[in-house]
Amino acid sequence: MAGRQGGGTSVSQADNKTESGREPGSKSLSKPNSEETKLSAPPPSTTVSEYEKKKANFLVRTFWTFVMIAGFFAALFAGHIYVVLIITAIQIVSFKEVIAIANVSSRARDLRFTKSLNWYWLATTMYFLYGESVVYYFRHIILVDKVLQPLSTHHRFISFCIYIFGFVFFVGTLKPGHLRFQFSQFAWTHMALFLINIQAHFILNNIFEGLIWFFLPAALVITNDIFAYICGITFGRTQLIKLSPKKTVEGFLGAWIMTMLFGVGLTHVLLSSNYFICPATNLATSILQDIHCEPNPVFIARTYTSPEFFFLPPGYTVSVTLAPLQIHALVWATFASLIAPFGGFFASGLKRSFKIKDFGDSIPGHGGMTDRMDCQFIMGMFAFLYYQTFIAVRNYNPGAVLDMMVTGLSIDDQAHVLKSMLHIWARDGVIPPTAADQVLGILGDNLATASHLTE
Repeated sequence: MAGRQGGGTSVSQADNKTESGREPGSKSLSKPNSEETKLSAPPPSTTVSEYEKKKANFLVRTFWTFVMIAGFFAALFAGHIYVVLIITAIQIVSFKEVIAIANVSSRARDLRFTKSLNWYWLATTMYFLYGESVVYYFRHIILVDKVLQPLSTHHRFISFCIYIFGFVFFVGTLKPGHLRFQFSQFAWTHMALFLINIQAHFILNNIFEGLIWFFLPAALVITNDIFAYICGITFGRTQLIKLSPKKTVEGFLGAWIMTMLFGVGLTHVLLSSNYFICPATNLATSILQDIHCEPNPVFIARTYTSPEFFFLPPGYTVSVTLAPLQIHALVWATFASLIAPFGGFFASGLKRSFKIKDFGDSIPGHGGMTDRMDCQFIMGMFAFLYYQTFIAVRNYNPGAVLDMMVTGLSIDDQAHVLKSMLHIWARDGVIPPTAADQVLGILGDNLATASHLTE
């Protein structure tokens, strides 16, 4: 039995050696098993399909990029009304995308009017905002129309009544067990109206003030986005913000410099076209028509001369000829580069909170409309407010103002206006303060008599 045990042991060791291919504890010099190789390496079909998928996505993205560029410029040159239609379509699609990400289908099915109310709020808001713009910029057309004149006169009250009707209807549809969802939808819808439609309203006003006030800020945002990508992939190293990991400080600052240079150059080109600088007086206007208007002073070039700096030779100065708008363009380019991107960061944070990549798939290869317009909305609002504050020229007819004062104000009110003007002239140095006091003294002695005679 001992011999058999020993022989058994010997056979067993040989069998182990044969099965394993090596002595126990020895190193393997054999090639990897082909089956193991197949399991560890990715199948060739997977690699090919990933490449084909990226290639197809690149082609679709490129195609639709050119489609959007061509469509934009076609509308821009066709006339103001076509640009207005594009802005309208952008508002509607963006609103639809933002509303959709917060919708809960299972609950919406139990509440019949949830989606209908969302679109009702949109229609009400657009009626009010579009009406405000049309009444302000085309009053000379509306006031002579028998049908539109009453709508224009009572526009704000009509808009309020329409909104209140929707508000009362919303309260009437409140349903126990769904209150939190219904009020969250109400708040979400109004937030979307503010961030999208109200800001788009200012873009609409920019179009009516002159296409340059619409096209220039939009072009600055697009240019900044392009150069932020180019500068970022070229020498970007430092992460800018955690919400967008691919954004770099170097790309952010490099795009700022390039956007300012582009803004000055683009402004110089646009100033030569009356089609861009003239305000809209007829929505049927196109680039093929001959348009004339009195240019805003910011469109007229001036020569700026530097003072005599100590480091320059005596009597030596530096002069540069620029249109004031080119200087304003530097401010706009700065906002488009340093502030407007935070509209995109805000949108990125919103998408992360809902764990989605894009707001939608409205534009093939580019995601949703909101993904492309997140920076444009805030830029358009800034451009309008900046224009109205620092650039707009308000021309009033002195004869019309005088006629309004004489026919619409009492003697005491007219005297109050005159006193205020005297104080303003004295403050600004137009007349000496003593002269203002003398005129005010004369008015004080004679106003009582004049008021008594007119009673």
